[in-house]
Amino acid sequence: MADNIKRLAVFCSGTGSNFRALFHAIRDRELPAEIVLCLSNRSECGAFDFAREQGMETMFISEKQFGSPDDFGRAMLGALQERNIEYILLAGYMRKVPDAVIEAYTDRILNIHPALLPKFGGAGMYGIHVHKAVIAAGESESGATVHLVNEEYDKGRILLQSKVAVLPGDTPETLAERVLNCEHILYPDALEQFLAGKL
Repeated sequence: MADNIKRLAVFCSGTGSNFRALFHAIRDRELPAEIVLCLSNRSECGAFDFAREQGMETMFISEKQFGSPDDFGRAMLGALQERNIEYILLAGYMRKVPDAVIEAYTDRILNIHPALLPKFGGAGMYGIHVHKAVIAAGESESGATVHLVNEEYDKGRILLQSKVAVLPGDTPETLAERVLNCEHILYPDALEQFLAGKL
């Protein structure tokens, strides 16, 4: 059984609430996977605290440390390959994944987006900006989408979605809270089905 355990890296930029949800789901559902690395573009990333509590390796790596985007991509890819990472889970990672990594991990990088793609995706559509746009457009529903990552923002194949009603009087903040709660259920479900070859 141990040979079938997939080695995962989680990329975070913030507090890592989806990271926590994924970690607990893998443990509680006994999924055939283990998160062995938490990578961030921020040295003070809050997700690092949780990772260290679990005895997990953390890695700070930023494009600002390198002379060119290509150097950055090669360094990140090398670090992942050295650790035998098989799949990457983006959980609030606020940077574009280098092309070299996307190419090497084709169909093996998952992301969660706080809207119902293909609506409200693309460059600039992240965090509270998404929820502001949803409300401004007068949408009656929003939700979350788990998708594969390719070279274009939010354009990879959709794996799973879950809907949340936009309520009268919703603010971007209240909508964001409900969508985040939805994400914490959807992302582990998507990972479980993905690992089982059902998505």
